[in-house]
Amino acid sequence: MNSLSSRNRILTELRAALPESSPIPALPDRGPWQTFEDPFAQFSKLLTAVGGACTRVKSVADADQTLRQVAAWTSATVRCSLIEGIGDSTFALNDIDDPHELENVDFAVLPGQFGVAENGAIWVTDEGIRHRVLFFLPQHLSIVIRSSQIVHNMHEAYACIEPQKHAFAGFISGPSKTADIEQSLVIGAHGARSLTVLAVDEL
Repeated sequence: MNSLSSRNRILTELRAALPESSPIPALPDRGPWQTFEDPFAQFSKLLTAVGGACTRVKSVADADQTLRQVAAWTSATVRCSLIEGIGDSTFALNDIDDPHELENVDFAVLPGQFGVAENGAIWVTDEGIRHRVLFFLPQHLSIVIRSSQIVHNMHEAYACIEPQKHAFAGFISGPSKTADIEQSLVIGAHGARSLTVLAVDEL
C-alpha cells in the first residue's frame, strides 16, 4: 500500500469517527448578559487590575492638563498626539512614509472608539491614523475615549463593531505584558510599557 492510499484510508476512518455535528446555539439579543451598575467604575477597576490607569475628566482642556501631569509624558522627548487639544506632537506624522521611523516615539496619544466594562478593553481602529504601529511601538500610550461610550460586556461590544470596514482594528486592554518566561510577569515586553486612558465627558 503506497503512502497516498494510507493517507486516504486514515482520513476516511477519521471522517467516519466524527461526532454528529450540532447547530450553533442561538443567542438572545438581550441577556442574560453581565451588566454593571456603574460601567465606567467597572471599566476603570478592570483596567487598573491589568496594569493600566484611567482618569475621567470633564473636558478636552482637563484631559490635556491631566496628561501633562503624567511623568512619562513630561519626560518624553519624541511625542505624538492625534487628539486635537490634548498634548502635542514633536514631529509631523503625515510626513513619515516608513513606519519604522516611529521606533523612537516615547509617548503617543491616540483615539479609542469605546471601552468594555467587563474586561477594561478599548476598541481601536486605524480611522484617522496613518500608521497603525503607533498603537504598539511607543514606550508609553494614552488612549482617549468618550466617558459615556462604555458598554457592559463583549456581547454588546461585538454588536457595535464593523471590523470589515477597517484594515486594522482590535481591542487593547492595559499595557503590553507577558508571563511566558518562567511565569514572571513582564510589562512592556511587546509594546507600550504603560497605558493611560483619558475618559472625557465632553468629547
